[in-house]
Amino acid sequence: MTSRVLTVVGVVLVLLGALFFLQGVGVVGGSPMTGSSFWAVAGPVIALVGLYLAVLRRVGRRRG
Repeated sequence: MTSRVLTVVGVVLVLLGALFFLQGVGVVGGSPMTGSSFWAVAGPVIALVGLYLAVLRRVGRRRG
């Protein structure tokens, strides 16, 4: 059950990271985050953490 929860959390982080990136570069407007270079950098970092939790962690467990 723990791996399912981590997978769901990872997917949510990937989606939020993508949204934050798009807001940071100005593609998605309507928030104080729009056009902010901080979110253009933080978004992909958040998405990578989510990708690790959702996919890479599960693959690593299967090997070891």
